[in-house]
Amino acid sequence: MTECNAVLIGKKPIMNYVLACITFFHGGAKEVSIKARGRSISRAIDVAEVVRHRFLPEIKIKKIGIGTDQLSPEQEGDSTTNVSTIEITLAK
Repeated sequence: MTECNAVLIGKKPIMNYVLACITFFHGGAKEVSIKARGRSISRAIDVAEVVRHRFLPEIKIKKIGIGTDQLSPEQEGDSTTNVSTIEITLAK
């Protein structure tokens, strides 16, 4: 089975997500993915920077992926909505 070390960013305070990333790394993970979409993208970037600069300076950014998700309409007659996404992969 593959490990899924992903932190999904939402509306909680930044330090909650930073603690999740640090917990993954202290648990032996070699990589952690930080995923966000829409307005949470800036929070995801802040999480990655706080982890790297304040807590684990040996962590490097391995990959950054950006894209767009198409959300299906919730009501009839609405068109699909595009939402920007980001995935930041941190590695030891």
